[in-house]
Amino acid sequence: MDVSRYFDKKELICQCGCETCEMQPHFLEALDQLREDWGKPIVLSSAYRCPDYNEKISSSGRDGAHVLGVAADIRVDRKNAYELLKLAIPRFNGIGINQKGTGRFIHLDLKTGDLRPTIWSY
Repeated sequence: MDVSRYFDKKELICQCGCETCEMQPHFLEALDQLREDWGKPIVLSSAYRCPDYNEKISSSGRDGAHVLGVAADIRVDRKNAYELLKLAIPRFNGIGINQKGTGRFIHLDLKTGDLRPTIWSY
């Protein structure tokens, strides 16, 4: 899978062990452009998720943005989270923010329909 300039397959595959990766090229292009404009590494905590895995760990069930290959969760906090959000808001139409505890991340997606654009917190 050589469709991303900055992320390799092991960063993008489903974390359940199935090794499936069905990321959509237009999403990876947006993620690559974000990384380019950010100018420093982006660490993903989750990208593609198979339907079974997503159903186990997410309220979005079997058809969430991760399952559709149009979402990623980025590990970032504090001032960096603010700076990343300034770059992400014009590009992504689904943004979730978890900035508490040790699992701080920002979810970015390009899912269409269901109340997009939107921003939520976990």
